Amino acid sequence: MSSKGCERVADRRRPLAGPNDNPLRPNFGRIDFEKLPNTRDLGGLPAVDGRHVRKGLLLRSGLLCWASDADLARLRDVYDLRFVVDFRGEDELAETPDPMRALPQARFVHADVLHEAFAGISQSAEARRRLADLEDNDEDPAAYMEEFYPHHLTSEAGIAAYGLFIRSILENTQGAALWHCHVGRDRCGMGTMVLEHILGVPMPEMEDDYLATNLYTDEAPSLRTDANIRFIRAAVAGLEREFGGLDGYVHDALGVTDADIAELRGRYLE
Repeated sequence: MSSKGCERVADRRRPLAGPNDNPLRPNFGRIDFEKLPNTRDLGGLPAVDGRHVRKGLLLRSGLLCWASDADLARLRDVYDLRFVVDFRGEDELAETPDPMRALPQARFVHADVLHEAFAGISQSAEARRRLADLEDNDEDPAAYMEEFYPHHLTSEAGIAAYGLFIRSILENTQGAALWHCHVGRDRCGMGTMVLEHILGVPMPEMEDDYLATNLYTDEAPSLRTDANIRFIRAAVAGLEREFGGLDGYVHDALGVTDADIAELRGRYLE
């Protein structure tokens, strides 16, 4: 999960998500920035009561340090970016900090999803051994991530980070909010899923939005790390085991109230 710096590899787009047949959100909301390959607008996603997410307000992304001067000016002047939530760790922030000087009106929020992640997984040596074995599993390279994905959400750090993320979205009463990790896939993907659930986006749409990262990331293809339907479903299954589902997680773990949900839907849906 550590950052690799801002030198990007050649473009490798892998169409693993289903066809995008939503005319309100072509190309899964991808914004045609010069150097931000996986920055996407949630606007146009179907939501509760036949409504849709408003455009230009909720942006998911990968590293912002890739942005060109023109990209940053567009975020600042066109999108009126007011909040940047960074899900990465301290070491990643030190190596590739967000270019916040170019976004003077935006508040920076650090929400470290994986801080001391293993401390919140299990005190069981057997559980730790199992994860170590899965990480070296050549027969099923995706097995480790499938096992680990729920902990993005259910670890103490994950609950704190995603709770802070939702509070930040609630506090952002004007302009756009953007959140990101390194690629915009795992930590960003799970935060996006939680927010989309709050807005009433159907699960198939959330799954497609998660998988669409494979179309736009510049990272080399990898069965171990590509967005995988097994991963997001494992995360949801983990929430069902521990909290009875996404609703229980949002209310009981993150402390989001019905009034908060009504506020978010009123602000971000049309």
